[in-house]
Amino acid sequence: MSSRAELVTRELTRIDGVKITKEEAKYQKMALSPFVFYRGSAQLFYADIASGTLLIPNALKNLPLTCVMGDCHASNFGFLTEEGSHGGRVIFSPNDFDDACIGRPEWDLLRFSISLALTTQHCRLEADATDEVVTQSQVEQGIESFLKGYLSICELGLNGQEHRHMAMDRSALENFSILSKPFKKAQRRAIGGEQFHLKSTLAKAIKFEGTSLSFKDLEDKFLPLDDALYQELADTFAPYMDDYIWDIVARKNAGTGSVNMSRYYFLIGPKGYKGLEDLALCHLVEVKKQREAAPIYFFPGLSPNNRLNPAHLTIMCQRKMQRYPDLVLDEVEWQNEHWLIRSRHHAKVGIDPEDIALGKKAALKGGFVDYAVACGKALALAHCRSDKRSLAFEESVVLSLPTCIDEIKLSSLAYAKQVTEDWLWLKDQIRT
Repeated sequence: MSSRAELVTRELTRIDGVKITKEEAKYQKMALSPFVFYRGSAQLFYADIASGTLLIPNALKNLPLTCVMGDCHASNFGFLTEEGSHGGRVIFSPNDFDDACIGRPEWDLLRFSISLALTTQHCRLEADATDEVVTQSQVEQGIESFLKGYLSICELGLNGQEHRHMAMDRSALENFSILSKPFKKAQRRAIGGEQFHLKSTLAKAIKFEGTSLSFKDLEDKFLPLDDALYQELADTFAPYMDDYIWDIVARKNAGTGSVNMSRYYFLIGPKGYKGLEDLALCHLVEVKKQREAAPIYFFPGLSPNNRLNPAHLTIMCQRKMQRYPDLVLDEVEWQNEHWLIRSRHHAKVGIDPEDIALGKKAALKGGFVDYAVACGKALALAHCRSDKRSLAFEESVVLSLPTCIDEIKLSSLAYAKQVTEDWLWLKDQIRT
């Protein structure tokens, strides 16, 4: 076994605690494409930063610490409602904080830039011969535009605009046609939207005929609980819910990096539910086992805040990085593990590689580059909110980032090739 294979094996099994076999659901997912492999192996990214395999421009090492996503890639941005399932304002934003911590902002910048190259590889595997796919030249343009979008938000702060109270809402997204369709989809699914009763996260998951509420029998998603576990969950987590618990199920095979992490869905609503007129008073709450953020293992001494338990740290970072965080956002210690409690947004609409790198709008009408710009701006807003006492972060970005855009691009493209090699190795492993 080569040293690289040993590293990949060690890091995958260290996190997942299981051997690399084709029977494991997570490895089945990761074998689909280099992009999906990348989504499921954030720890490998940080191992390569720590070892110097992934090169970071020296100028970026002067940036101040901030709250970072930790697993920043093209599919961890999307549409959601501010204040979680209690709000109705749809924005475009980072939507995954499981690996959030106090860290280096260049981690997020590099990880996203690399993911842009991997989205096109993913789409080439999925595309037919007649499909339009984003080119290598467009990938390079996308990385540069992402970084310039990020930079533009920091410049707003230095020009006296109150950028920390901004969000990528309807007005900010007017010129991003690639996001028009998913934005309208999210609006239709929000409370008051025309498809709330049909297509919202809530409506697709539950039965709400008459005056009774329960989860649907979806064998591929939900697992019923035995009476003892159901009662223990209800007793443990009831104080953190904002209404009556109508039903609880285990959620199966959700996510990619956390596909093997236990999670439960709670159906919450008024005890005196009267019928369809009360559906907007109901919502889903996820209770998910949380593990240490991926960067911390390799960079343990960056901040005392990172010694918080994993669920507490996620909450702290999410509250800082979002303009109006979820109103249902808490953590509990149960069964000697830390569990994150959070809303399941009614209107959450994610972005897949095919949405941004495949088709005429993406490849021929500038959609891919536009998406990169939108993500750059959304990420900068999240990073800048970590410190509201000064503009030191923005000043450092404006000083350092323009000098190394080409270096980031080259480093990202080179590392995307390494990810592809690692993916091919994984495919071979689970095949044999």
